[in-house]
Amino acid sequence: MSAEPIEQTSVDAATEPYEVIHLGGETAAVVPLHDLRRLRALEKAAAPEALDEAEAHAAGQAYQEWEAAGRPGELSHDEAMELLLGRAQ
Repeated sequence: MSAEPIEQTSVDAATEPYEVIHLGGETAAVVPLHDLRRLRALEKAAAPEALDEAEAHAAGQAYQEWEAAGRPGELSHDEAMELLLGRAQ
């Protein structure tokens, strides 16, 4: 597995303090270990409702980034249904 830096495509790219990389088919951020530990501690202490709200917010940001990038890899409704129903080849 290799990591290659990529251009930041984040909606918040100008304020994002972390390097964004492409790693094994995923986009990842290189974060200081202290920040990761703090995030994990916050996640353990958070109420379930707060976690749900954070997940919804993150999904919304991901959608905005995907849309701003021109919707790469967009599927038609029929293609999506084939994938969801396990009929894709």
